Amino acid sequence: MLKRLKMLFGMKDQPTSGVSPEIELDKVPAHVAIIMDGNGRWAKQRGLPRVAGHHSGMKNVKKITMAANEIGVKVLTMYAFSTENWKRPKEEVEFLMKLPQEFFPLEIEELIENNVRIRMTGWKEGLPDYTLNAIEGAIERTKNNTGLILNFALNYGGRKEMIAGVQDMIRDVQSGKLQTEDLDETRFSSYLLTSDLPDPDLLIRTSGELRLSNFLLWQLAYSELWFTEAYWPEFTESLFLQAISEYQRRGRRYGGL
Repeated sequence: MLKRLKMLFGMKDQPTSGVSPEIELDKVPAHVAIIMDGNGRWAKQRGLPRVAGHHSGMKNVKKITMAANEIGVKVLTMYAFSTENWKRPKEEVEFLMKLPQEFFPLEIEELIENNVRIRMTGWKEGLPDYTLNAIEGAIERTKNNTGLILNFALNYGGRKEMIAGVQDMIRDVQSGKLQTEDLDETRFSSYLLTSDLPDPDLLIRTSGELRLSNFLLWQLAYSELWFTEAYWPEFTESLFLQAISEYQRRGRRYGGL
């Protein structure tokens, strides 16, 4: 895999360790978040129905997961379906809800072999039973894995997450479990769905759109953002490594000098 990634990135094999001179393995972002955008437009350009784009996008998930795992990313969060996506045509939503049934049986064995652990961030309420069964089955089968966490943001919305967090926090204040003077950023983060994960170091968005689309609004406060015109089905390992390389060239000052 290392050799393949080097070839994709246009690098030759070298006697030193690491993926390439462009990637410093000790500076790889621990948590990468991806907004997988552009499936429908990719399909339209090719005269295909939108669902064909979603199907091709699904196939790309494992490819990028393996690339992230290879260079040492600890958490890969992929925005699979937002709370706003329910507004899409019924037929498209139904197709998206069935993708986990296809994805996991095809890919779970290789994910297990590579020590990948599956998890989900979002609300189970409203998801069809067949979608939940596929996801929860994959979570169960990979729960003892200790490698990269492949986190699917499914039926997820950043604003809803923060409102739910505030509601839980108010209940704890009212019951005496929490004092208002004890509230700070760290405490508030503990009320979010990602409380056990580090905030993303890097956000990647495909398809040329330059917005967050209600994704991890609190967690992305100091993340580095990287955008590409490539649609998600055509987002390659080489582009992924370019994003990592660009991330490593940036200085993260968190408001300081």
